[in-house]
Amino acid sequence: MNPTKSIFISVLFASLFLVQCSTNKGKQIIVPISESEILVKEESIEDNFSSHIFESTSSEKKWVDSIYNSLTIQEKIGQLFMVAAYSNKDIDHIKALEKLIDEQKIGGLIFFQGGPVRQAQMTNRFQKLSKVPLFIGIDAEWGLSMRLDSVNRFPWNMTLGAIQELDLIEKTGEQMGIQSKKLGVHFNFGPVLDINTNPRNPIIGNRSFGEDKENVANKSLALMIGLQNNGVFATGKHFPGHGATETDSHHTLPLINFTQEHIRDVELYPYKKLINKGLASIMVAHLDVPSFESRPGYPSSISKIIVTDLLKQELQFKGLIFTDALNMKGASNFKQPGDIDLEAFKAGNDILLFPENVPVAILKIKEAIDSSLVSEERLEFSVKKILHFKYKAGLNYVKPIDTRNLNESINSIESQALQYQLYEKAITVIKNENTVLPIKAIDKEKIAYVKIGNDSHKVFLETLQKFADVHEVAHTNLDTLKMLLKDYTKVIIGFHKADGAWKNHNFTESELLLINEISKQNEVILDCFVKPYALSPLPFEGIKGVVLSYQNSEVSQIVSAQLIFGVFEAQGKLPVSINENFKVNHGLSTEQLNRLGFTVPENVQINSDILIHIDGIMNQAIAERMTPGGQILVARKGKVIYQKAFGYQTYDKLVPVTNTDLYDVASLTKIMSTLPNVMKLYDNKAITMDSKLGDLVPIFKNTDKSDITFKDLLSHYAQLQAWIPFYKATLDANGKPMAKYYSKLLQPGFTYQVAENLFIRNDYRDTIMKNIAESKLLPKKEYKYSDFAFIIMKDYLEKTTGKKLEDLAQENFYHSLGANHTLYNPLHKYERSVIAPTENDTYFRHQKIQGYVHDMEAAMEGGVGGHAGLFSNAMDMAKMMQLFLQKGNYGGIQYFSEQTFNDFNTCYYCLDGNRRGVGFDKPQLGTSGPTCGCASMTSFGHTGFTGTMAWADPEEEIVYIFLSNRTFPDSNAPNNLSKNNIRERIQQVIYDAIVK
Repeated sequence: MNPTKSIFISVLFASLFLVQCSTNKGKQIIVPISESEILVKEESIEDNFSSHIFESTSSEKKWVDSIYNSLTIQEKIGQLFMVAAYSNKDIDHIKALEKLIDEQKIGGLIFFQGGPVRQAQMTNRFQKLSKVPLFIGIDAEWGLSMRLDSVNRFPWNMTLGAIQELDLIEKTGEQMGIQSKKLGVHFNFGPVLDINTNPRNPIIGNRSFGEDKENVANKSLALMIGLQNNGVFATGKHFPGHGATETDSHHTLPLINFTQEHIRDVELYPYKKLINKGLASIMVAHLDVPSFESRPGYPSSISKIIVTDLLKQELQFKGLIFTDALNMKGASNFKQPGDIDLEAFKAGNDILLFPENVPVAILKIKEAIDSSLVSEERLEFSVKKILHFKYKAGLNYVKPIDTRNLNESINSIESQALQYQLYEKAITVIKNENTVLPIKAIDKEKIAYVKIGNDSHKVFLETLQKFADVHEVAHTNLDTLKMLLKDYTKVIIGFHKADGAWKNHNFTESELLLINEISKQNEVILDCFVKPYALSPLPFEGIKGVVLSYQNSEVSQIVSAQLIFGVFEAQGKLPVSINENFKVNHGLSTEQLNRLGFTVPENVQINSDILIHIDGIMNQAIAERMTPGGQILVARKGKVIYQKAFGYQTYDKLVPVTNTDLYDVASLTKIMSTLPNVMKLYDNKAITMDSKLGDLVPIFKNTDKSDITFKDLLSHYAQLQAWIPFYKATLDANGKPMAKYYSKLLQPGFTYQVAENLFIRNDYRDTIMKNIAESKLLPKKEYKYSDFAFIIMKDYLEKTTGKKLEDLAQENFYHSLGANHTLYNPLHKYERSVIAPTENDTYFRHQKIQGYVHDMEAAMEGGVGGHAGLFSNAMDMAKMMQLFLQKGNYGGIQYFSEQTFNDFNTCYYCLDGNRRGVGFDKPQLGTSGPTCGCASMTSFGHTGFTGTMAWADPEEEIVYIFLSNRTFPDSNAPNNLSKNNIRERIQQVIYDAIVK
């Protein structure tokens, strides 16, 4: 809802429910307000919350006056105090707060550590008890997670300072405002307006947007607008500017030794800009500012010259003025509790934050008023201002916070989606010698990863490994480490430090030595998940690439790995200077390569609440034994948005499926291996759509298949038989492999392995081709799916190129794609345990088929068929489908021309009832077919016998991969996965989730 509308509605509630206020403890009175006084036309209120927060309506004035007049002098003074509250403390703390609310009539609470639900419950409890509704504030500079557990963390201001798009900063403020509003918070004590010009500043640092006053002002303003347009008051701090200090005001009184001219020009610059745009409140710091306050060591928070003369009069600030916490040593060392509160009030502050002793402070202020040291008009000014803002916050009608599903509501998918957007724009490339970034020719690289720092690197490494075969190398001895890294072409060093705003992010001497020594030997990319200042002592000269990722969050790690491999271009700029060579606003752009990246569904206009229904469908399939497990991946607009592993490799539930496990993809082999290699030859004019089979493969020259065109052959329109069970001719009367054709040992002439301890004669391939050549054509020219086309194409490819199909696939595609989990005969590289079995074979090989191809003919070709034999996982299959979706381009490489892809993705015989493209399957023409019926007619893909599917839709930019081993343990059992349309139902969910 528009925040101005919510204000209008809250005013309307006041007319319906009247205004509630108290005259005496335990008693309430009703002050009626006429409807004519409160009815304000909605269209007369501007959309920008900030533009009208200082305006007053007649109904508001009446409410403020009625509340003010109902209060005793002590109760009015009580409104000045905002007391610290913790939702992670015990009942004694709650009772102490209740006593302050009940007896001292305090005006508000500032919450610190705890959890969202606990805080909401406390807020409801305290609001119900309070005579005048309480202000609720929270010091949440990077969102509620700064103080509360179980909440998504937004980046620090320093990270946001690297972002060039102000609309993203405003969106961050919006999400912070939405979170705060749901928790009943009225004030977020941010943004930080301090300009951090001192790298050694012990307390601001990452809390600042940077060292450039324009950047700080612009980012702060955007964040303020986002907060206040969502009905939460922003508080600029720490006035008049804490960014140049060398000490922490929590422990002592920091010195700001600048001239008035400098302070006005630099430190006050963001304040002027935000005040002019409707900043609701400002927090005054405890600082020693001798150029303004001549009294030695006199804190700015209690200086009338700074609070009243400078802030209120010179800068014309009309909003609420908060002190910084009065328990901080910068203030409490100067005066005793009560005395410091009185001095702060006299200086011109409206709200006294985090007082140490409220009863004493109230008594001190009351005595000052009684003795005319402070006028009652002064008290009225602040209290009525407080009540004005309470009205603007909707506290004229208090509604309890709804705690149902509060955590889920606060941790919205929108806030998660924003995290990816922010880091994509913030991460900064500082150095890129010889354009080492992004890493391009993956097939020519041997990449190592070395971790330094004391925090987790798991997500970063896992994401790097989704792009290339990155090996983690570790050793405590530097000389040994250098030896282990000697053969690597690139070394990515990740510097991971705990993600805390005030934690030590500095390199140790041994870490600097490690970087320096490895850089002398290897081409190094250093990725630093730390604050910028930590990079100052780096030996930049030897490092080829330096990336600043700012924070060691999971999202930062995911996004930074994508930048290294070119998913997006670097756009971040340094918010502060690192050294003389890398000054503020420095940041290099990098090339964007169209590789698959990773994000959340909402960033590509997919509704995650709908997409999650995939889980239910897959879990049903597993529960009803349609398949023991599987992998599902969904990508849109070049970003993987859903990747999950389900179930187990077998029904005994011993080995859970992981995303890196390998599956026999069966007929997906046709479009993932044979077809793209044929497309390359077509692209090079070695073959045309009208090429004749007899010319391509000599064995067919003098047969009835000689004139079959290439287009007809791969469109399954060549009158070929569907298949022949070639293996049966090689079995004896008992159904066992005959010694004539098979050997239990690898030996000359028997080098094609069919299964474990089973090798077939090498020349049997010729027999298979001869049988196909001699097979009868079907009597009618119509669509008939046949494996023969791709068995034939394998023979053509190998004889034309002089290379084996498995080598062609690796050299032409998989190596450069980074499809390192895609291969034939996976047991040559992988342990059996990471490969899902496909069947307990009782009719041919008489063993558990795991790591050997399920398809019998492909097995008889040594596991390498043109139609089957490939093993892979969902991620690798998605890379190939994305290559097709991008019409032959991936990772900056054009594998074949767009025209070639278009030629193969054309349905030439749709009018004849044949839905197929050239090699690709296409959506159904009638009611039955491979898709949900929701995919566009330009979409394409394939399905596989083992329970696999790969589909891409150019119009919606969707890639969908489904891998399973539904054939285990018995491939002859009913195909319930297909009968129940599991793959198609999941595809339908994907399309249903598209946000139009």
